[in-house]
Amino acid sequence: MEIINLGESDGLPPVDWAAVVEQLAAGSAPAPDAVNSRTTWLSTVNEDGSPHVTAVGAMWLDGTFWFQTGTGTRKWRNVARDPRCSIAVSIRNADVVIEGDAARLPNRARWRVLRRRGLTTAGRSNPTAVGRALLPRSTHRRKDHPPWHMYRIEPRSAIVTLAAEPGGLTRFRF
Repeated sequence: MEIINLGESDGLPPVDWAAVVEQLAAGSAPAPDAVNSRTTWLSTVNEDGSPHVTAVGAMWLDGTFWFQTGTGTRKWRNVARDPRCSIAVSIRNADVVIEGDAARLPNRARWRVLRRRGLTTAGRSNPTAVGRALLPRSTHRRKDHPPWHMYRIEPRSAIVTLAAEPGGLTRFRF
């Protein structure tokens, strides 16, 4: 991993990637009881090259983000055509952006991921638990769920900005 301290000219120390990963794995909220405490934002590339940014349910597992999307959604069309994307989330005292490529998992691999996270029972998914982990809150109540596809972001880089003293801004290339 290459570490580039973007705050060095301001006398800021590099961000500790291991501490960031620990907070991502713990599902650290940016502030206790924050209204948007776990909103993750997915940015994909529209057909005309413009960006598309949307809130998405996502989870951090095995060193990267995983998300689901339904067939026919704009994000599904975008990653099917061009897998380049980024995902952004705020954690306690930091903002994190992961850039990479979305890779769709076949159903068999999808169930292995869900089992590791404890989101399956008897070989079938637990829709309530899966929904809480991966789907935006607004979709939990919908009855017309399309078929869902799970994606793993193959990370190329990450940028972390620390909000707490002493601060810091670091790019990590994987």
